Amino acid sequence: MNDFSSFVLKEAKHIVRDRRTMLILFGMPLVLMLLFGFAITTDVRNVRTVVVTSQVDHLTRQAVDRLAASTYFTITATVATPADAELLIRSQKADLAVVFSHDFASRHGGVQFIVDGSDPNMAQQWTNYATQTLLNPEVGLVDLKLLYNPQMRSAYNFVPAIMGMLLMLVCAMMTSISIVREKEKGTMEVLLVSPVKPLMIIVAKAVPYLVLAFAILLTILGMARWVLDVPLNGSMAWIVVISVVYIVLALSLGLLISNVARTQLVALLLSAMVLLMPIVMLSGMMFPVESMPRVLQWVSAVIPPRYYIDAMRKLMIMGVGIEQVAREVAILVGMTLALLTLALKSFNNRLE
Repeated sequence: MNDFSSFVLKEAKHIVRDRRTMLILFGMPLVLMLLFGFAITTDVRNVRTVVVTSQVDHLTRQAVDRLAASTYFTITATVATPADAELLIRSQKADLAVVFSHDFASRHGGVQFIVDGSDPNMAQQWTNYATQTLLNPEVGLVDLKLLYNPQMRSAYNFVPAIMGMLLMLVCAMMTSISIVREKEKGTMEVLLVSPVKPLMIIVAKAVPYLVLAFAILLTILGMARWVLDVPLNGSMAWIVVISVVYIVLALSLGLLISNVARTQLVALLLSAMVLLMPIVMLSGMMFPVESMPRVLQWVSAVIPPRYYIDAMRKLMIMGVGIEQVAREVAILVGMTLALLTLALKSFNNRLE
């Protein structure tokens, strides 16, 4: 046991002494949380809006006032015809035009939106926000009640996704590079002839990253709650338990990559190709899985962060119980056992 502790302490000292590694481990979560929380956002803010009115009546004026009073829209001009509004959009002086019909006050007419559709997702959001702002619940036309995220803040969506991405990258990538570095320097053989069993050596190298990943998890949760004001409605105990399962899964994947790679560069490239791009593109982090082509949905089914992100969104934002995320947890546990078995078997085969 003392030998095992010595190996854990040795690996921890290597990590702490490597300033670049420490900068990546703790700098990356902070930067990404701030970027996704404040800079990279899909929130609707200050949409440049043009109003087209054939005649001004009290209902039209009230609707325009609601647009101007909201934080979503900024009235930049009022024009007489839709053609004038379209010209402003084409000249990049406006994003959205609201065209009121001449009989809007009598409710026999409606509203037309002319939207800059170069970004279809944002155009759809602008239209939805404008519709809900104009059709005020007070006039009895629509009643909207948003559950879990009434302010429609994108940080609610991004924080669980960042947790899934960072824990996977830190655990898998750093673990694989750490083991491959020993091979590259020729010190792995020295470690393997020590009194400690080879399996315990690998576990000892993984333990410091397990502790670091747990510290990163707490850092992310703290920033989410007190910096980004994202609620933690679910059980903190279950959030931690599921995260630990996910961390062990990531460490197993890192060990598997280390068995394939012979140099740190190859391990880094494998980690980037196998982990980073699929996580960002196919895990549901940025784009809904349900909107993807059927083939990509099948591919995303084998990406572990997809299930972790889904579970964290339900636990953190919706505040559900463990029974509502039982499917995601079962899949993560199954993947963890499969990857751990495969990684240890391949490592033992290499030793033989």
